[in-house]
Amino acid sequence: FAAAEASALGRGGITKVAQATGVSRRAIHVGLRELSDLKEPVKNPPKRIRKEGAGRKSVIQTDVGLMSALEKLVEPMTRGDPESPLRWTCKSLRTLAGELSANGHPVSYPVVGDLLRELGYSLQANRKVLEGSDHPDRNAQFEFINEQTTQQLMAGNPVISVDTKKKELVGAYKNNGTTWCPEGKPEQVKVHDFVDKELGRANPYGVYDVGSNTGWVSVGTDHDTASFAVETIRRWWRTMGRQSYPAASKLMITADGGGSNGSRVRLWKMELQRLADEIRIPIHVSHLPPGTSKWNKIEHRLFSYISMNWRGRPLISHEVIINLIAGTTTRKGLKVHAELDDSLYPAGIKVSDDEFKQIHLTRNMFHGEWNYRIDPRPIVG
Repeated sequence: FAAAEASALGRGGITKVAQATGVSRRAIHVGLRELSDLKEPVKNPPKRIRKEGAGRKSVIQTDVGLMSALEKLVEPMTRGDPESPLRWTCKSLRTLAGELSANGHPVSYPVVGDLLRELGYSLQANRKVLEGSDHPDRNAQFEFINEQTTQQLMAGNPVISVDTKKKELVGAYKNNGTTWCPEGKPEQVKVHDFVDKELGRANPYGVYDVGSNTGWVSVGTDHDTASFAVETIRRWWRTMGRQSYPAASKLMITADGGGSNGSRVRLWKMELQRLADEIRIPIHVSHLPPGTSKWNKIEHRLFSYISMNWRGRPLISHEVIINLIAGTTTRKGLKVHAELDDSLYPAGIKVSDDEFKQIHLTRNMFHGEWNYRIDPRPIVG
């Protein structure tokens, strides 16, 4: 009895019982050992407090049709159906819970989240992986470009990658990204992204020199046309290219297949003919296969670093844009020159058949629509 009382009292119980009853501490310890021997060891101790089947039943057991009803609301074939009560824009857990309750399946939104995870759903953002049509000779074209690039660089000729960067609104507009500011004092910008009639948009067209890791960007204020694109190449050649490659015998250009420098744009070829006549060397052009514009070197060796350099900073003027572009550098020594081109480049200029025939264009045996050479025309007189 004394040992049982001491055990019930817990820590210090032996001393208290010994003082109250006069039973020695030694006798109480013996009694505790006897009580311990009387207890039968449990072979398979239970891992749960409640018995099997006890407690509140799962909502899946009480509402058999709940899972199928939920899956119909979120399955891909139903989400885009205009007749469906739920659209792409109303997929929140609370909305789903409300719709299920209205259809006779009362459930809370946290439970809806648990059920979606059981069905294999999770919150996911869009992923850019679709590149358009996959041409059967896509890989062969890349190998051709790589081979031509290697040959031209070994021969000491310039190889440039050209493209138009995303057009930017000029003014106090939000620019994606974050930058360091005093706490609680972010840069204030306009609420709506309406084009400022006076400042307009900026059209950055870039030239990336593959051999020297340098870039040139002309910030245009008018239309993004083939004339503007070739004028940017012309300015790069006069300012940087001619000094870097004084003994060049050919200029190689890699570009995507669409836009102002597209493979089917006649004005692009005619403007290149005028440039070849000026610099007096052939111009070899290789276009990237359809759907692979992001593989162009200028995209990930120049434009991506420009975007990182001005992230979180409003592009309030053309001067700010030029300074931010020119201030772009990398650990590998990228240097960029930028300048404003406020010339007018009217859109809609057509090149007639007669004008196109005057272009000294030689198509390559391998995909001549992508790979061609434009030679300088003879000087008359």
